[in-house]
Amino acid sequence: MNQRTLALIILVPFAALTTWSLMNGGVAGIFATHKTPGGLQVFVDLVIALLLLLTFLVPHARSRGRNPWIWVVLTLALGSFGPLLYLATDRLKTA
Repeated sequence: MNQRTLALIILVPFAALTTWSLMNGGVAGIFATHKTPGGLQVFVDLVIALLLLLTFLVPHARSRGRNPWIWVVLTLALGSFGPLLYLATDRLKTA
């Protein structure tokens, strides 16, 4: 299974879950869980994980001639959607 297929397998149900969450609680509902100490810890952990991921994504995008800043902005604004979309739209290297 290649990275594009895996990214799409994750992206599609994640987008459905996000849509359902927004329809049932709105943006305020998503952020409401971060007001507790446990929710704050999960949020900070997500931010750290995404920043670490960007340290690999930016050089990877540059090596493939892609503008990394589009993916940085998407990741900072939409979380995991940025890296998942990057992987889903990445062209496979041909040898």
